[in-house]
Amino acid sequence: MRRDSLGPKIREFFYGMTSLEFERQALELRGTLETVFMSLSFGYMVGLPIIPPIYSLRLLPFVVPSIEGWKRRVARERDISDNEEFHLHGI
Repeated sequence: MRRDSLGPKIREFFYGMTSLEFERQALELRGTLETVFMSLSFGYMVGLPIIPPIYSLRLLPFVVPSIEGWKRRVARERDISDNEEFHLHGI
């Protein structure tokens, strides 16, 4: 086994041991906050009128790339076990 191939593997091992759970939790939290923001701003697209669309039109150019994914997340059928919380013990 070559020494230069061992370094990245050790680094990945320690990353997985220490930081992987934090990264996954941060990504899940970001997705949840993005869904809430999109629901508040563009809820009328899925039948949830909260803010008048005239104010949302200013934000529309910035969120066009993520509208399709948001619609899929909002319309997806969910189970009670889908929203699992990470328990970071000792932190």
